[in-house]
Amino acid sequence: MVVSFGLPIFHQNGLFNCAALAVDGKLVGLAAKRFLAGDGIHYEPRWFKAWPSGVRDEFVASDGATIPIGDIHYDIGGVQIGFEICEDAWVANRPGATLALHGIDLILNPSASHFAFGKLEVRKRFVLEGSRAFGVSYVYANLLGNEAGRAIYDGGALIASGGKLIASGPRFSFADFKLTNAVIDVDATRMSQARTSSFKPDLAGDNKLRISAPFNWPQVGPDQKAKSIAALTWEASPNLKEEEFLRAEALALFDYLRKSHSQGFVVSLSGGADSAAVTCLVSLSLEMALAELGMDTVKNKLAYLRQLPEKPTPKTLTTALLTTAYQATANSGEVTRSAARTIAEAVGATHLELDVEAIHQGYLRAIEAALGRKLDWQRDDLALQNIQARVRSPGIWLIANLNNALLLSTSNRSEAAVGYATMDGDTSGGLSPIAGIDKAFLRHWLRWLETKGPEGLHPIPALAVVNQQAPTAELRPADRHQTDEDDLMPYDVLDAIERAAIRDKNSPADVFELIRVQFSNLPLQQIGIWVERFFKLWCRNQWKRERYAPSFHLDDENLDPKTWCRFPILSGGFEIELAELRALIAKMK
Repeated sequence: MVVSFGLPIFHQNGLFNCAALAVDGKLVGLAAKRFLAGDGIHYEPRWFKAWPSGVRDEFVASDGATIPIGDIHYDIGGVQIGFEICEDAWVANRPGATLALHGIDLILNPSASHFAFGKLEVRKRFVLEGSRAFGVSYVYANLLGNEAGRAIYDGGALIASGGKLIASGPRFSFADFKLTNAVIDVDATRMSQARTSSFKPDLAGDNKLRISAPFNWPQVGPDQKAKSIAALTWEASPNLKEEEFLRAEALALFDYLRKSHSQGFVVSLSGGADSAAVTCLVSLSLEMALAELGMDTVKNKLAYLRQLPEKPTPKTLTTALLTTAYQATANSGEVTRSAARTIAEAVGATHLELDVEAIHQGYLRAIEAALGRKLDWQRDDLALQNIQARVRSPGIWLIANLNNALLLSTSNRSEAAVGYATMDGDTSGGLSPIAGIDKAFLRHWLRWLETKGPEGLHPIPALAVVNQQAPTAELRPADRHQTDEDDLMPYDVLDAIERAAIRDKNSPADVFELIRVQFSNLPLQQIGIWVERFFKLWCRNQWKRERYAPSFHLDDENLDPKTWCRFPILSGGFEIELAELRALIAKMK
């Protein structure tokens, strides 16, 4: 066998990210990564050194053997093999261009490329274009599963030859690994290089970078099997983002459960969109694991659990591993109570109903006695809202502790952007699975899950009880008719402002110009108020984002300050820029 595997190499007091190549059990060389990922969630330059182009050295192993290391390629039994390691293929001056000049037949790309919406298409482009432009066969292998907590690796191996995709592996599999194979025609790619007028082989200095080893390649005929990514029905769905969101979250939750050795999940189910989404994601995660792996494999993967059904079904497994709780105060309504119960019953969760009003009143009486005055909504609005959210935290933590289970926070990214969450209240949890997705999409996804659902599974019609409600924190008295969008702004506007301001780094005035074009039906003064509100709330609530439980990365709009979006806790609050915005709007009157 010819096998490639990744490992760190400590060489001349530098740590290098390397792909080893072994032939029939013997290590023949170490190809070192030339380009390191240092943006987004990647911090590779903190640990590794980038290997310079065209440099070869000798690594001395612990047994005294010397192994070639560096910018090298291989002649293995007459087949020329080179490497692009993950980020190497994402840059403009990718190593494959140089490898092609050395007559490479096969480029191997071992990757740990985390999932993001739409990222598969980028991977397919550089694999296909690399195989076409370089006149080679290209093998792209990717990590699979939730390996460290935040990043989700979707697998999806790709094999291309001469600009055509000839094999692709499934994504978001619950299996430990998936094997993707294909037969490639080395003579065909060599002939393609020979017939390309722009191909000019590098005839000088190639020997110093080439490592040779004997190997007897098997002679096989053409592979007649059609292997295409389109064969996976959900990949060709018009609702691809909805499918990807579900499958990424489902795999991440299942892996997080078993790798943390938690005894299950606990969710404070309010009857609203966010907690309903988290509840459904947990249930579907367990159902999808059973569907793909089968009962015996799921039991083996979760063998550490104290209580596991003898013959688990999706509902019995959900009952055993998911506990939900509705926690009512005097301002909670029957609509949300009923909605929470309906969702829990629909997915099979173990559901509890708690009345925490007495605890809430106990805090109010204690503080009123200490201050010597009554608390009222005119003077103490925000504090009175927050205490209701906070009294729900100790009880739900107690349930999680008693079950030795993982408490899931239910805040979304839109709330994180403007701090529309109570610290030590609805942000309580050890994992925040939807903090990387915006509220507008989440509401859309819930409607899709209610009426259509994922390919190969089913919708959850019970979500109608959630989808027909206007999102509300339900922390003010009922006669105040509190809704999230009245407190903040319409969620689609909020999310558009967030993308323009935080992802794209536009100033308040520039954000205003973008939003007034995108939402041309809205009054300019109102847009100005919302843009200013966003920037003020963003700056004011950075400390909250610093305290959020770990969240899953889903796209390049993540707000996690620990791994993606850094921002000072104390800042000038965009005062100068907001003054410019107000002056701009004044001129438009």
